[in-house]
Amino acid sequence: MPCGDYGLVVDGRLVASVERKSLPDLVASLTGGKLRYALADLAALPRAAVVVEDRYSQVFALDRVRPAVVADGLAEVQVRFPSVPIVFAETRPLAEEWTYRYLAAAHAWALTEDDAVTRIGPRLSDLDRAPAAPGPSTAEIRAWARDHGLAVSDRGRLRPDILTAWHAAHGQ
Repeated sequence: MPCGDYGLVVDGRLVASVERKSLPDLVASLTGGKLRYALADLAALPRAAVVVEDRYSQVFALDRVRPAVVADGLAEVQVRFPSVPIVFAETRPLAEEWTYRYLAAAHAWALTEDDAVTRIGPRLSDLDRAPAAPGPSTAEIRAWARDHGLAVSDRGRLRPDILTAWHAAHGQ
C-alpha cells in the first residue's frame, strides 16, 4: 500500500487508508519528521485518518520529551493537513474498532457517492504495488561498456556518458 497501515480498495482504487500509531510511535514520528511525510501521502487520498492507541491526555504525561513540543506539533500537522484527522482511541482494541468502522463508512461512501470511485484516480494493479526492478550493477554496466568498446575504469563511480550510453542502448 502506498500509505497507511490499513486501506480500502474499491473497484481497483485505493479510496481510504488509516495509519495506526501507538503513542511512543506517534511521538517518534512527529519529532523525527516522518509523520509529515505520512500525512502528505494520506492527504492525497479521498479519505484518510490517523488513529492513536492512547488518550490525548497521555501526551501531557510524557517524560522523555516535552509534552508541549508534542502538543504543538500535533496542532501544527492538523492545521497543515486538515483533511486527515488524528483520532485518539484509549486502547489498541478501541483503535482497531475505530479503524474497522472508519473503513466501513468509507466503503459505504465510495459505493453510494455518484461517480466517486471514477473521480478518485487510476486503478491500482499488482504492478503498481510491486517494488521497482533493480537496476543493473556497476559491474554489469562496465562489462557492457567494454564489450562495446567504451573506455571505463575498474573502480569508482561510472562516468555520466557511460550511464547515458547504457540507458540509450537499453531503451531507458
